[in-house]
Amino acid sequence: MERVAEPIIYNLDYTEKMDNQYEIVEPNDERVIFKFPTVYIVHHKKDSKYTVYVGETTDIKKRTFQHLKVDIKSREDWLNFSEESDVKMFVIGHEMFNKSLTLDIENKLMHYLSSTDTVSGVNNRRLNQQNEYYTSDNMETIFSKIWRKLRSFEPDIFPTRKRIEDAAVFKASPFHKLTQEQVNAKEQIMLRIVTNIANSISNNDVESKLIMVNGEAGSGKTVLMSNLFYELFQESSLGKNETVLSGITPYLLVNHDQQLKVYKEIAKKLGINKKGEENLVQKPTSFINNHSPENKVDVVIVDEAHLLLTQGKQSYRGKNQLLDLLERAKVVVIVFDENQILLTEQVWESEYLDKLKHECNLNQNYIELKNQMRIHSGQETVRWIRNIIDNNTIGDIPRDSKGYDLKIFNSPSEMEEEIIRRNNNEDMGLSRMVATYDWEYSQNNAPEGELWKVTVGDWSMPWNFELLKSKYKKTKKSKKSINDNSLAWAENPKSIEEIGSTFSVQGFDLNYVGVIIGPSVSFKDGKVVFLPENSKNKKAVRNRTFEYENDKPKKQKFGETLLKNELNVLLTRGVKGLYIYAVDPDLQRELLKRQGEKHNG
Repeated sequence: MERVAEPIIYNLDYTEKMDNQYEIVEPNDERVIFKFPTVYIVHHKKDSKYTVYVGETTDIKKRTFQHLKVDIKSREDWLNFSEESDVKMFVIGHEMFNKSLTLDIENKLMHYLSSTDTVSGVNNRRLNQQNEYYTSDNMETIFSKIWRKLRSFEPDIFPTRKRIEDAAVFKASPFHKLTQEQVNAKEQIMLRIVTNIANSISNNDVESKLIMVNGEAGSGKTVLMSNLFYELFQESSLGKNETVLSGITPYLLVNHDQQLKVYKEIAKKLGINKKGEENLVQKPTSFINNHSPENKVDVVIVDEAHLLLTQGKQSYRGKNQLLDLLERAKVVVIVFDENQILLTEQVWESEYLDKLKHECNLNQNYIELKNQMRIHSGQETVRWIRNIIDNNTIGDIPRDSKGYDLKIFNSPSEMEEEIIRRNNNEDMGLSRMVATYDWEYSQNNAPEGELWKVTVGDWSMPWNFELLKSKYKKTKKSKKSINDNSLAWAENPKSIEEIGSTFSVQGFDLNYVGVIIGPSVSFKDGKVVFLPENSKNKKAVRNRTFEYENDKPKKQKFGETLLKNELNVLLTRGVKGLYIYAVDPDLQRELLKRQGEKHNG
């Protein structure tokens, strides 16, 4: 195996007298620093937060001069740096650096720094994903050495990589290196967008285009949409008439409060601007209420589009949010997984959904992501989980070929102890307890002096967001009992003391997840069965009325399907491990039987 040398890093004062700073470069390092491509990080601390700029160059002296003398006249970020007295700059060199490798390192530094909680903004925000190149096999090793050395200089800016990688912002970042499947999907989508925008310039009556991206939980849909949105924003910010996309306005919509927090944080850190007073990242209802069909926007991207409403409710007076979006945008891109529809108000009439898919297929606007990216396991474990959800069968629990930790627990208390232990271990990372919605909960009407809880025998745990209310005291379950309501539930340090639901974890990754399967799921006659009468999720088990043309309104029940979807969301959260306890005795007995003695202990 080829030896990979240590990086050469200099920590310099960023000043007009940079020539004096460069004099400290050791003679032995001059070739790598001044003759090879380099990566650099300019940073400034204000009110405990850092603003950073990450760049790469083939001539560090010339590039620094450009920032100090030229860029300050046209760019606010470099003007701000020039007006501060304590700005610092890291210059990073390596004997293996070439143009492609420095671009990859630059991209990865932006990914990590934009996901660091002490960094408030990353000023250079271009996407630089590279394909294979000479030394690409060494990129990860070189990056690890660079990060470790930078951490020795400034641990506040460069915390442990594990800490960053657990952040929801990191997992949804547009700077992820896309898989070939994602790259192909993005290229296809971009081609359709450019074509439709170009046609609309010469013809105002161009029909709105729907592009549908289908994929199961964990197939990389969110990263693809984040990357697509950010590239559209970057293209839209280019000079007038530089490309077809110059000056367009892309919007990113998501009908999920916790995921919306993540996208807004990404937008804030990357300087994704507002259009006037309007955020480009928002919920579908807000967008629909503030736009008219007479003045269509250019592009709308909808993540978790299976959560769009297909009937009206208090805040939304329409009948179908997707149809309303198609009336208000030239191109609508949606990511859709009908197996993650959770509420009757999100249910699609099957014939109409099939019609949408068919039309997208005919126009080559239907894209399917097939690779499972979340669950780091062998195919045998993925099949075991999918058989429960898709076929209602429970097979023998496999010994996973990649070490995925799948285990049935004898009690919820034992499972909770294991989840807390793993969460508090920095090498294992973010872990949470979740449960099917089979226990009473109301956001506004808690019992007098009580908390809504998930209770099994003598064991109980508060439902999500109960302890996050500031009036409740800390407990000793977590080493980090700080309550930070700016974070999504899944990564709030205090939520380790609560139990999550689909409403708090859908769309999020957990390293280890402990799932309590409540009494709405049982096991009868060799099959997993769903019992809507035992669910407390009224929005999933109530009737849904469809109005058909020339026919009477028809009431339909979707309880069993939606409860199956709920279990699907919960069982597919764990990246490294899935722990299960079932309340129903028959289901618990079958799960333990399938685990067998070889897995116990």
